[in-house]
Amino acid sequence: MQHPPTRNSVYTESAEILEHNAYPADQYVIRLYAPQTAIHARPGSFVHLQCDSDLLMRRPMSIMRADAKAGWIDILYKIHGEGTRRLSRRKKGERLELLGPIGVPFKVENYRRYPLLIGGGVGIPPMVFLAEHIKKPGSHTKPLVLMGSEIPFPFNARPSQIIINGIPEGIIATMPLLEDWGIPCRLASLQEYPGCYEGYVTEFARHWLISLQPAQLRDIEIFSCGPTPMLKAVSKLAQDFDLPCQISVEEYMACAVGGCAGCAIEIHTSAGPAMKRVCVDGPVFEAASVYPYPNRLSAG
Repeated sequence: MQHPPTRNSVYTESAEILEHNAYPADQYVIRLYAPQTAIHARPGSFVHLQCDSDLLMRRPMSIMRADAKAGWIDILYKIHGEGTRRLSRRKKGERLELLGPIGVPFKVENYRRYPLLIGGGVGIPPMVFLAEHIKKPGSHTKPLVLMGSEIPFPFNARPSQIIINGIPEGIIATMPLLEDWGIPCRLASLQEYPGCYEGYVTEFARHWLISLQPAQLRDIEIFSCGPTPMLKAVSKLAQDFDLPCQISVEEYMACAVGGCAGCAIEIHTSAGPAMKRVCVDGPVFEAASVYPYPNRLSAG
């Protein structure tokens, strides 16, 4: 039985920019020296980041990686408005104020042997963090990461050397970072990128799950983050194959500490519907509680 995740303390830090790299389609990866956040961050955690000193409103950003020893965190973001546009202009050595780590992370104390991680667009970062967390030295857990994007991926995809049974021939594009960690990964898109599955990442996941035997399916658990339509499709996928599924929900946030309740969503429980704040009660929820399956409601 999984135990409820523990909410970490939230820290205010003046984070120094260590690296800031641009990728196609207005995407950026920024590395920040934020030691308290790095120590306490867990897969699914996010930060509330100041993009510019002239902007009062901070922006919620998922953590893609965290190195507790070195004290840094990585954030992948895409320009989407004035705040992130100003953030993209910030230089190495400058400082940004942040709150972090925030939110209830993924529950990974007793996950199944073969976690299936599905990330779409800006939902890719939490899946990278989770994959790194799961695949520790000596671990017998074998995650598979599937990523989808309709804009160029924020890395230079390369052919994978890791064989994955059930994956169509020719689908070989992977994220180099995961490949270097020995974690199998494949990519999906409708943009005809070389080596990618042509279709939505959820269709790709369904294709792979269909190839498995019933005994293999019993070892699968789904984790996902991405845009709302994708999460609905992931939840339906979990329902169809009767698999446990945790999703990290995207929602607009003003305060990110539970004060304004502007990010509240309806969660379905065995006791009836309840309003939960994505920032502090989430962002991670059981998929069945956000998008309830017939006759299968979450207990909380």
